[in-house]
Amino acid sequence: MKTYIVLFDGVCNLCNSTVQFILKKDKKDQFKFSSLQSDFGQNFLQERGLRQEKFDSVILYEPGRAYYTKSTATLKIAQTLGFPYNLLTFFTVFPAPVRDIVYGFIAKNRYKWFGKKESCMIPTPELNEKFLS
Repeated sequence: MKTYIVLFDGVCNLCNSTVQFILKKDKKDQFKFSSLQSDFGQNFLQERGLRQEKFDSVILYEPGRAYYTKSTATLKIAQTLGFPYNLLTFFTVFPAPVRDIVYGFIAKNRYKWFGKKESCMIPTPELNEKFLS
């Protein structure tokens, strides 16, 4: 079974809520998580020459294969979670640059709409194995 790593903005309330949602719906135990601010996240970004100063994209990483950003990452996560979330893959009929306009608008306003934390969330001991640091 494939394992996926979701890299997310660890201080974003919307992002943290999304991680909590994925944790609840991940019946096949396919996802692990890391904040983009963590050592793992920073190394991931640096190794791929991605911007380290802005954490405005979720990244879905398939170790040894590929990584996806923005709307494509979100839709791949939904696809992996299965029915009914995989129905969202309908939006792949639109080119990624078009989908990413909507994604970017939400990302730009996420702190204003959903707020942010002072620091990254700390997983409970039960969930600790699901998080990379």
